[in-house]
Parts: sequence; C-alpha cells; structure tokens
Amino acid sequence: MDNLALIALPELGKDPNRTYRLGIMGGTFDPIHYGHLVTAEQAREALALDLVLFMPAGSPAFKLDKRVTRAEDRYAMTVLATAANDAFYASRFEIDRPGVTYTVDTLRMLRAHYPSNVELYFITGADAILDIVSWHDAAEIAELATLIAASRPGYDITQARSRIAAAGIPFDVRYIEIPALAISSTNIRQRVACGKSVRYLTSESVLGFIRKNGLYREELAHIQEGEEGDCGTA
Repeated sequence: MDNLALIALPELGKDPNRTYRLGIMGGTFDPIHYGHLVTAEQAREALALDLVLFMPAGSPAFKLDKRVTRAEDRYAMTVLATAANDAFYASRFEIDRPGVTYTVDTLRMLRAHYPSNVELYFITGADAILDIVSWHDAAEIAELATLIAASRPGYDITQARSRIAAAGIPFDVRYIEIPALAISSTNIRQRVACGKSVRYLTSESVLGFIRKNGLYREELAHIQEGEEGDCGTA
C-alpha cells in the first residue's frame, strides 16, 4: 500500500484480540447533507461500527457525463460536516487517487491496507442496491464487504432482495430505515441556484462554505434551460 493511503486513512486494528468494524460511506457529496450524516450515524449505531469513513469520490464512474463540483470543494464540505462527530472521518483517499472511481477498487485497497481483524461495511442507498449486481466486479464486492442499504420509510426492498437472490452472488446486505433520506444533493443545488433557503438541509458550516465560494450558482442556467427542474414557489 502506498504512502497516500497511509496518510488518507485512519488507524484501525491495532489490538489483534478484537474485531473492528469500519463503515465506508462513499459518494459525490455535492454537497454533503443531513441525510448522509443521519444515515452514517444510524448505520454506526445499528451495526456497532467503530468508525465511519466518508470518502468523496474523485471521478465517480456513474457521473462522468454530469457536472460535478471540484473535488477539493466537496472534500472541504465533507470535513466541515463531519468534524463534530469523533466516529466520523473524512478521507482524501479517493479524490487523491487518479482515474475513475469504482467501488471495488476502493474496497480492494482498503482490504489490503487494514489487517484481517478489520471488517468492511459499505454504506449505500437501497435504491443503489437494486443495481448492485451490475456494478463493476460485483462478485468481488460481495467478498470484500458487508453492505448496509439505507432506505426511506415505506420503501419496498422486495425488488432488491429478489434481484440479488436471482443473481446468485452471495451479498450480505443489512437494511436500515432512515427518515432523513428525503433530502437530496440535487435539490440543495437547485435551491441554492434559485436563491432559496437550504437551512436545516445541511449543516451551517457547509452552508457557509457554499455561500463563501459561490457554489452552485451555475446550476441556474441549466434550470432555466429546463434540464434540472425549475425555480417555482414550491
């Protein structure tokens, strides 16, 4: 494992006589919001995770054709949002790594970095679990990590369970329900572009960073072109 990984990752697994659980929360975080934080905290509590690693993606494979705020700004917002929780750790691991970001590559590198008494738990949305069988090297993902699928209240997980069972890949998926998942980064960007309040959707520190750096103002042009919603009164 290279020096970059040693700098960008927290120390874990020192005591060989105990098992550690590391939660991994990847995402674009454009911007990070309370839905992400609540999901991480409830996953930490439900699965007894020792730490939750927030890993802003560098060049996410599923967003190569979309506008994405520069990585340094997304990382800075992640640091600000997670600073108050000692169990949260914001890492530069993915944004400093060159090339397209695939989940399996990150899990491989984490598995190589940490000793065997550190178990990996990858946190994602239940809607993403629907497509997990088609992810890059999905079978290896199943070998490397337990999956934590976060869903909003009333979300039907039957389809996800059926699709995973039909694929024949031995995923270990734990489902948890998160009330705050109605918040979305897309909606926050649109509201900022339209001059609407995003208070209580993300932390005051992240909101201050967005204002100071003028983030998401360019979204307005695309909204006006009809690409991403509108600036109505709702």
